[in-house]
Amino acid sequence: MSEHFQVRTTCGKARTGVLHTAHGDVETPVFMPVGTQATVKSLSSGDLEALGAQIILGNTYHLAMRPGHELIAGQGGLHRFMSWSGAILTDSGGFQVFSQQGRRTIDEDGVTFQSHVDGSLQRLTPESAMAIQAALGSDVAMAFDECPPSDADPGVLAKAMERTTRWARRCVVAPRAPGQLRFGIVQGGTNIAARMDHLGQIAELPFEGVALGGLSVGEPPEVMHEVVGQVAPAMPADRPRYLMGVGRPQDLLAGIAAGIDMFDCVMPTRNARNGHLFVPAGHLNIANASHRDDRRPIDETCACEACRRYSRAYLSHLFRAKEILYYRLATLHNLQYYLNLVRRARQAIIAGGYDSFVASELGRIEGRGGEGTE
Repeated sequence: MSEHFQVRTTCGKARTGVLHTAHGDVETPVFMPVGTQATVKSLSSGDLEALGAQIILGNTYHLAMRPGHELIAGQGGLHRFMSWSGAILTDSGGFQVFSQQGRRTIDEDGVTFQSHVDGSLQRLTPESAMAIQAALGSDVAMAFDECPPSDADPGVLAKAMERTTRWARRCVVAPRAPGQLRFGIVQGGTNIAARMDHLGQIAELPFEGVALGGLSVGEPPEVMHEVVGQVAPAMPADRPRYLMGVGRPQDLLAGIAAGIDMFDCVMPTRNARNGHLFVPAGHLNIANASHRDDRRPIDETCACEACRRYSRAYLSHLFRAKEILYYRLATLHNLQYYLNLVRRARQAIIAGGYDSFVASELGRIEGRGGEGTE
């Protein structure tokens, strides 16, 4: 077993474990709130601590553009800059290769971006992406990769995989911050054979963890579940398995069942800002007229501040009035839902009843109740 990660319990392919980082142990399966610009939108680091978040995610590209990794390093690193004592994982900027297709060019050495901040040309290479993450001082640094579109033709897919492997070899030999772990990224689109081939290439490199990238980028959920269900169990068992950018509660449950340990997604925070609040029976839309005079909390079983203190009627008013407080309360609730979901999943795996747990959760989400289940 790895000195950085140990599997503690298994139930079928699902498993619990512990990831040892420079800023504390992280119990898995775990959901990582997304803090793109050194903040989980509308929440303080104290809010995240109160929710029980163990690890959060920062964005290498965005932090390098603003305020700059040199400034953050001068402030004592990302943890001190944002006053967060838990673990931080930073992505490498590789997803921007995908998301900013009209603002970048790729060559063998790296990627040239047009900055979304001021339009200036910026450059990311495997070496500079790792140097930025070293300056930020994150606990986990992701390798720089090329994420192709989900519908890319086989030739484009193969070239992206080959380049990602070459870049990964450059990433593993670049200097790192003290105690910093590194994860490699597996590409391959929805082609399971390609995924397996690329997994073999990335797994043989000395990364402390392995991630699946390039999913939940437009393919149907059932296709994504099939890919994860086939590939995740083949990922190295002695290293943490990370499914990047996924996703809905159903996706987390399916990923855990396949043996995934780590997740991140903007869905709980973004949906909160748009009035979409997660509840055991699916979700509710706080903008619906039925909530304008509803004295009930969002979820009577939830212990977040929004549910302990405020009614749906009050949250409906805040949302309609575009009051800033709404965004904080809604985000607290949705993240509490996600963190509770993975915590209960850990408990179900330890108890040996994960399949029953999933059936019960999906029955509520997809079958009964809710005013508009997904």
